[in-house]
Amino acid sequence: MSTIFWIIIAGAVLTYLTRAGGHLVLSRFPHIHPRVEAGLNAVPAAVLTTLVAPAAMEGGPAELTALGVGLVISLLGGGMMPMFLTSAAVLILLRHLLG
Repeated sequence: MSTIFWIIIAGAVLTYLTRAGGHLVLSRFPHIHPRVEAGLNAVPAAVLTTLVAPAAMEGGPAELTALGVGLVISLLGGGMMPMFLTSAAVLILLRHLLG
């Protein structure tokens, strides 16, 4: 089998182990400290930042416009899903039009 196949399998196994390990560790405690819970609630925002920051720093006009549209939708209170879908649609459309 190819090296790429084994890299994909190893990545899948390690991803599963980190998720399952976190669940097993937290399930041993009857109550989670509020600071730990606040930290865990901040993880999605941190992941989103790692996805958005490179596009904001090195993106072209299509990426920057899509980020702007997402910002406007989020400020208008549209929610996460409309923000993602609208930004993705704008990005796809502009990448198609601008080349």
